[in-house]
Amino acid sequence: MVSGPATKPASEPARQSPPLTVLYDGACPLCRREIGIYRGLQPLQADSPVCFTDINDAALPLPPGTTREQLLARFHVRGRDGQLLSGAQAFLALWAALPGWRWLALAGRLPGAAWVMELTYKIFLRWRPTLQRWAARLDRPALDRANHQDNDPR
Repeated sequence: MVSGPATKPASEPARQSPPLTVLYDGACPLCRREIGIYRGLQPLQADSPVCFTDINDAALPLPPGTTREQLLARFHVRGRDGQLLSGAQAFLALWAALPGWRWLALAGRLPGAAWVMELTYKIFLRWRPTLQRWAARLDRPALDRANHQDNDPR
C-alpha cells in the first residue's frame, strides 16, 4: 500500500517555533540606537521572527528567576528554545539571525572568540554610563530641533 505524505488535520494549528526575543533597555540612548539598526533588518529565516521588548515596560512579564535590574544591567536574548542568554552569547544569537551580522556570529564560534567578546563586553559595561551620558547629550540638540519645528507656526 502506498501512502502520501502525512498531513496535519485542518483543525490543528501549525506549530511555529517561538521568536527570538531581544530584551533591551529602551531608556538607554545607546541601546535604542543599536536596536533601531537591528529592527530595520529582516531575519534571515522568514519563519523565525525577531521580537524586541523594552524591559522598562512594567507590564512585561519577566523571565522566571530574573529581576528587572538584572535584565537592565546586561544585554539579554531569549532563544527560540526559551533559554535566556546574556552578554556575548546573546549578541551571537541575535547576530546569527540577521543579515549583515551573521559573519560576527560565525566568528564567535572560533576557539576563544566568544570569551574575548564577553571580556570586551564587560569592559564596555564599565564605560556604558559615560557613553550613555554622551549619547544623551547628542540626542538633546536633535530633540530640541524637533520640538522647535513642531512649535514653529509656519
